Amino acid sequence: MPEQHFLTNEFVVPERMKAWVLGGPDEIYLVEKPVPEPNIAEVLVRIDAVAICATDLEILRHGVPAMVEGGLPFHKNLTIGHEYMGTVVKLGTAVDEYRIGDRVTVEVHAGCGRCARCRQGMYTSCLNYGDAAKGHRANGFTTDGGFAEYAVNHINTLVHVPDDMTDEEATLVVTAGTSMYGLDVLGGLIAGEGVVVTGPGPIGLLGVAVAKALGADPVILTGTRDRRLELGKELGADHVVNARREDAVAAVRRITNGRGVHFVVECSGAPEALNQAAQMVNRGGRICLAAFPQHPVPVDLAALARNNIYVFGIRGEGQSATHRAMALMKQRRFDARLIHTHTFPLDELPTALKYARERIDDAIKVVVKAKC
Repeated sequence: MPEQHFLTNEFVVPERMKAWVLGGPDEIYLVEKPVPEPNIAEVLVRIDAVAICATDLEILRHGVPAMVEGGLPFHKNLTIGHEYMGTVVKLGTAVDEYRIGDRVTVEVHAGCGRCARCRQGMYTSCLNYGDAAKGHRANGFTTDGGFAEYAVNHINTLVHVPDDMTDEEATLVVTAGTSMYGLDVLGGLIAGEGVVVTGPGPIGLLGVAVAKALGADPVILTGTRDRRLELGKELGADHVVNARREDAVAAVRRITNGRGVHFVVECSGAPEALNQAAQMVNRGGRICLAAFPQHPVPVDLAALARNNIYVFGIRGEGQSATHRAMALMKQRRFDARLIHTHTFPLDELPTALKYARERIDDAIKVVVKAKC
């Protein structure tokens, strides 16, 4: 890249770009849009790679949890996709934290910065969620996201990407950050404590990796797919349990000599998951819900109350968890690249979405790149 790109606020940026937008449910179209302009404390990112998240598939089919103009996002020209990385190509007013040419990965949420939750660092729970006039942005949910050639991001959502990290790996920092945030809300004192992760999807697999990197002992992964469970071992699981062949609660009790664990990170979204987690933790234990069932489910509240069990829900990767996740990944405390299975060009996004939804060729994390 020419040196002047680092020394000026100029970059060769077109006026229009390719972008995928939502039509109706399960409809997505490739169109041309104007390239957005960064405002104060924002940068324009040329998107180099974006990973497909299960939430993208939910938005595409059901609309929620995306919200545009107070309602469902369909037929509103919204570009989804939120796990992206790229190159800073233009700076907004008063930006000196980043330079033209910097490689960055992004968080989803830029809170309004003015409500009580944002001031507590809980910007993923911004009380002005969806109100762009008050400064809230959630790219791919309430504002345009990453299935495009360019996107605007607030500087608070950016994380520097080291030179030796591939584009594909950099897209996984948000996933690892979500796992990190889950452990944060459980108390953060992980070293020496037992952790069960239920569900070996991307967040669950990197939840295993983050928990082990933070010193958890033992780390137990439960699931139903042997290949995913074996991958969990590579990422740090001390024990894996195939719930199709063994009762998961009984297995956790067996592994821990009847004591149970202090923490469960629930990543499956299975209807029975919370009740099972309550039987895996010991008295006073803590459960984090990092996934959600598609429909309301019955919960044994009496068991939670009798045993003083705490239940936390998380949204996204709050409290700058992506920065801590990046620190672990830079130090090679775990190899997030293990969960990246497929790459497609941006023009083939519908095929990439199909691979992710149907788990074709045992797809785990599918990445879309502007240039393959």
